[in-house]
Amino acid sequence: MSIFSSKPGKYGRLAASALVVAGAAGLLGSCKNYLDVEPIALNTTDATFSTAAGATTALIGTYNMLAGDAGYGNRISQYYPYDTDELIGSAGPIDGGRRSIARYKTFSTNTEITNPWNRLYQGVERANICIANLPLSPAYNGGVAADTATMHRLYGEALALRAQFYLELVRNWGDVPAQFSPTVTGQDVNLPNSDRNATLKRLIDDLAIAEKMVPWRSAAGVTNERFTKGAIKALRARIAMQRGGYALHGLAMSRPTDYLDYYKIARQECLDIMNHRSEHTLNSSFLETFKSINELRTEAANELMMTVGMGGSGSASDSKLGYYDGPRLSASPTFGSSSGAITIAPPYFYAFDSTDVRRDVTITLYTISNTNAYAATTLANGTDGKFRREWRVPALPGTSNYLGYSWPLIRFADVELLFAEAENELNGPTADAQKALLEVRTRAFAGNATKAAAGLNLTSKDAFFNALVNERYLEFGGEGIRKYDLLRWNLLASKLADVKAKIAQMQAAGTVPYGPSQITVTVPATVYFKPITGGLQFARSFYTAAPATAPAGTTSASWAASITTSYVANTQPSGSSYMGSPSTGTGLAAEYVPNAGKELLPIPQSTIDVDPALTQNSGY
Repeated sequence: MSIFSSKPGKYGRLAASALVVAGAAGLLGSCKNYLDVEPIALNTTDATFSTAAGATTALIGTYNMLAGDAGYGNRISQYYPYDTDELIGSAGPIDGGRRSIARYKTFSTNTEITNPWNRLYQGVERANICIANLPLSPAYNGGVAADTATMHRLYGEALALRAQFYLELVRNWGDVPAQFSPTVTGQDVNLPNSDRNATLKRLIDDLAIAEKMVPWRSAAGVTNERFTKGAIKALRARIAMQRGGYALHGLAMSRPTDYLDYYKIARQECLDIMNHRSEHTLNSSFLETFKSINELRTEAANELMMTVGMGGSGSASDSKLGYYDGPRLSASPTFGSSSGAITIAPPYFYAFDSTDVRRDVTITLYTISNTNAYAATTLANGTDGKFRREWRVPALPGTSNYLGYSWPLIRFADVELLFAEAENELNGPTADAQKALLEVRTRAFAGNATKAAAGLNLTSKDAFFNALVNERYLEFGGEGIRKYDLLRWNLLASKLADVKAKIAQMQAAGTVPYGPSQITVTVPATVYFKPITGGLQFARSFYTAAPATAPAGTTSASWAASITTSYVANTQPSGSSYMGSPSTGTGLAAEYVPNAGKELLPIPQSTIDVDPALTQNSGY
């Protein structure tokens, strides 16, 4: 019998009591709410956790809650992080679903809110069950030494999983109910909002225990799809930075007064990882880091410290990475079909130096037709590019939505830049902070340290921070990080305003600020390209006016000309005006308004309806 048996028992079928917390929306068949996992039967609980093999099976069931459509396979990874100044979610007006999330006009009845909420809480409950039962096992406390070590490691992994689930809940919903023990029959589950700072502190404390119980990667004998010591330390650093950052309280963003205490934690954890370069380090090739995901193989430098494993070709356990996002493929007989649903904010292309290798990995400017022909997109229709269907090995022709691509939760590059950020905040732009930032940036320029440092100002605390903000912008495009960075820095409103102003400048003047120095360059109205084997080649420059006549043998694609007055107007809230005419508010972050509570998602209405102790987020 499975650990998540349908029989009532020790943890009971949570029935109405858990519905009070979770709401009535279903997610995984018999799982009816966010705490109603398939509970452990009384006659199987002891047996399951009595052996390392049984306990491992239970833990893998907890890892499974990270995957699938409602997890990092699609919603959390591809709906929630956009719109930002880097990328734009599925184009179009608010629809009560994914476009409402992207446009910052989300409703509490949105199933794209309810289902991931439920999924995350199911993960919490499964983790709680493991955490409660592992220490009770005879194998945890004695017996064969190898089994005891395994059980302790499983306990540390369970703590890390619970922390990951709660981090996602807190950064998307704020003060969410926090329960740290399995739900039992008869308990009062009218759970109130829990103070997010207290929740995050508990997670940070838990991870301090977990990292002592889990070995480094080289001793763990597992892939990067399970937490090892380095990944737990990195997660602890990330949560500490979240705890020390700004967050929405009511309708205002504020930061806790003790924030430096958490920067210290993050700095030390990152430093510990950086001192173990044999375990994790920066891959010398930015491209290789992502090609490994697309080619379904191990990444050699272990820069990918923790990924969410996907598989099974279904909504419960696989991912739509490379199908939902990436370049649009139209029934390619070799590669299959993809949606190209996530497009770039046009100024993002010009944030990169032309020689920065990250640009052409992060951004794609082509489509592939049903004859395998490549054609250039317009600037307005460029897409993200770290997950591409045509990169898959082996190729998967057809219309399947699921490619088996893992989601990268934590990379070593993030560790280095978090260290640089924390070090600068605590001690100013020290040589150590500069070294960490420049190592990441130098990789982007194929090892050319002189080119990497050109135009950077790292001489003051504020200047270094600004450079750090920009470096994370360039490094992590399409990885679901930018929005949460901007929130913890309290820069979401200003960066959205800035990118919209640059879009308007591109339309009105045909110019845009370019690169780290923000020099003004001309954006050509049209660009020209010609297909080559396995891709296409652009003629002329992206940085000067278009020629009067097309270069021989090329085809044109609209560039600045694709940024029309209606495109600009659509970035404005509906009911406002642009150039004297009403805007429709269907474009980039169209309905975002500062000081209106848009920085958080609404708690699902089905949960609010049945939990009288729970208060809805402000603005909803």
